[in-house]
Amino acid sequence: MIDSITQGIFPTPVYVASLNRKFLSKENKFLQKIKRGIHKNTGNLTSNDTYVLDNKNLSQLKKNLEEITQDYFDKILSAKNVKPYITQSWLNYTTKDQYHHKHAHPNSLVSGVFYINVDKKHDKIKFFKDKYELISAAVNKYNIFNSASWWFPVETGQLFLFPSSLIHMVETKKGNNTRTSLAFNVFVKGVLGSTKNLTELKL
Repeated sequence: MIDSITQGIFPTPVYVASLNRKFLSKENKFLQKIKRGIHKNTGNLTSNDTYVLDNKNLSQLKKNLEEITQDYFDKILSAKNVKPYITQSWLNYTTKDQYHHKHAHPNSLVSGVFYINVDKKHDKIKFFKDKYELISAAVNKYNIFNSASWWFPVETGQLFLFPSSLIHMVETKKGNNTRTSLAFNVFVKGVLGSTKNLTELKL
């Protein structure tokens, strides 16, 4: 038996939290209204409104999501002198045999996916490692170190936050529900870097 320990350095964070409250009546009504205005995306459907969280009917939901996003910045990035804020936000609809193509989110630091309606048995989100591999050996047993992709099951009311550069997708959907999610991007206001290091950027 070899006595050893493996440490993971420079990990990519995938933060998962739950809203822990029911939707308000005005939120439900607005979400139903939004569903009437949609267009085809690559593999699924997306709302025409790409600033849904700016609507006053979702002001409480936006506040809740911003509080959780702040927790991500506090715990994961431990960032000082900056305040995160939500930029664009939109709804995605995926029905049986539809999918959501592989993509990342440019012009954003952190991205979020909040699940409004999912089938816990079938629905998941899949992430990909965007890194050149010097060697590619046949794998005996996959783990977080040797895998090129990794997926998580999702539940209604969950929020996933992750770096916007992290490639992700939804594989072909199983189950008969309409998988509904609210996606959003996050940027920051404040000061990045420092004067002394010649990296200061005021936003």
